[in-house]
Amino acid sequence: MRRTLAVAVFIAALGVEATLRAQDSFQFFASMIDTSGAAVRGLTEADFIVREDGVPGQVIKVEAIDWPMKVQLLVDTGAGVGNDNLAHVRNGVRGLLESLPAGVEVSVFGTAPPRPLVRGTTDRTAFLKAPGLLAPDSGAGRFVDALSEAAQRIERDKSDFFPVIVALGSTAAGGSNVTDAAVERLLQRLGTRGTTVHAVMLESSSSGQTSGANSVRVGTAAAELTGGRFERILVGSRLATLLPEIGRQIAASHEHQSQQYRITMQRPNAAAPLGQITLGTRTGARGFLSLDGHLP
Repeated sequence: MRRTLAVAVFIAALGVEATLRAQDSFQFFASMIDTSGAAVRGLTEADFIVREDGVPGQVIKVEAIDWPMKVQLLVDTGAGVGNDNLAHVRNGVRGLLESLPAGVEVSVFGTAPPRPLVRGTTDRTAFLKAPGLLAPDSGAGRFVDALSEAAQRIERDKSDFFPVIVALGSTAAGGSNVTDAAVERLLQRLGTRGTTVHAVMLESSSSGQTSGANSVRVGTAAAELTGGRFERILVGSRLATLLPEIGRQIAASHEHQSQQYRITMQRPNAAAPLGQITLGTRTGARGFLSLDGHLP
């Protein structure tokens, strides 16, 4: 007899969503692994058991999801980072890119001012040229502007993928001041597509500008909201090791996100607000559930 294992409890609706999803069916994502931590492939409708508030539902559709990951790397080589740190930036970017697994699409942008250096490609030979394209800029990096443009590029791409942004800036960032309302809109845009944001902020001796404080505030909020990583560092030499660490973190996330299932269940009581969803399997697999497949 195959073993039934409850793999996770999913508090469906996450607040206000509960009243919005009173409907016949409900859809969510599951990343399934075996006891060794390896991704489990080939599961079907018959392998899953779902319940809502303890009442059995019916799994009506299971789709294997193999969406690609697309990484945007935003790099400040402006006055706040300084020419003395350029070698550390290049080494860190190279280590990050080398850490990414095959199949990940990469684009690289400078931020002082925002401009493309390497357009989106899965060709490792092409995107590994990025460190050599990084050169000193006389202006200050426009951290918030570059992050906003990255969010816009994600919105324009209507294909199914998992977006990741890695943003390197400094506390001497330039650009216009941003209002609380503008920050809130940016965060909403990032959350809508399940984006993961990792932000690194280098302390600059020329800091103190309001725009620099805004960059720290926005970078911190974006990373916290999306489950990413925020690091504020004091010395440029840390970039050579920190950026590759983030690259390895992205690679681990890709391993889970690229082997998921999109599960559609028939709810036992469609008239009620969505309750607590419990997922189990008959195979011994366990996993992680989400609304959008976002696993930072």
